[in-house]
Amino acid sequence: MATGWAGDGAVQDQIDATVQDGISRVQSRLPQGPARTQCEQCGATIPEARRIAMPGVRLCVACQDAADRTAGSFSGYNRRGSKDSQLR
Repeated sequence: MATGWAGDGAVQDQIDATVQDGISRVQSRLPQGPARTQCEQCGATIPEARRIAMPGVRLCVACQDAADRTAGSFSGYNRRGSKDSQLR
């Protein structure tokens, strides 16, 4: 089905690109490398269970929670530029 100037499958391509961007953004924030035994911020011991569950962990639970709260949420961006999505 033709939708104006967009080619067939253009809407799905935009959706796929948005999902892939979101996945890449989240993956880039995951810790990498060996887990630390001490928190980088407060120096508290990071429990072994956390180090096993989160490879590459750098912060204790309390410091990670604080970091997550200050990081805020990602609002995304509008690929299509539709009027409805701009009214939010």
